Amino acid sequence: MATPLLAEYPELAHLSREDLEDMLADPTYFQAIFHSLNKVKAMYQAQAELGLANETIAKNNLVHQQQLYDLRSQTKDAFDEAKRLETRWKELEKEQKEVYQRFTPQFLHMRLRHSVTAQDDASEALASSFVQQQPVPSNGAGSGTGTPKNGADVDEFIKEFKELRKIYHKRAMWAEKWTNGQVIWREE
Repeated sequence: MATPLLAEYPELAHLSREDLEDMLADPTYFQAIFHSLNKVKAMYQAQAELGLANETIAKNNLVHQQQLYDLRSQTKDAFDEAKRLETRWKELEKEQKEVYQRFTPQFLHMRLRHSVTAQDDASEALASSFVQQQPVPSNGAGSGTGTPKNGADVDEFIKEFKELRKIYHKRAMWAEKWTNGQVIWREE
């Protein structure tokens, strides 16, 4: 008798039809026959081996558990430190940009133009204050013209005024060159 059951499980070929029917009717008998099959034994053996392998892996994991927790903690600390440093980096980058802003060509050109104006104002203020000095009347008569107190004051005024105007003209010359594109900045 060649049935698909016997082709799949040749160990059952020695059982009679009555034994097969008894096996289906009695769960204990079925279990006894079922567990004696080679395929079932192999399956249980593989299951036991997998269980042992799983148990070995679990024990190995438990051995490394504290190490892994420590490593996780160190990794978290390193990540937090990296985030803190990243935030600090952004702050420093912002500060650096603000500091470098004072040295950009546009800012320096603006400062030069302002210093030209300030230097001109300073020299004009010196000249005005010199002209505004109280004149000393000559011969006691008020002729309406007068000279400063003495020649030393004039010499001092000329020296200061020349120095202020020299600085003014140097700055004005540089500002004009810069405005005309004759000043080149290297972006290094």
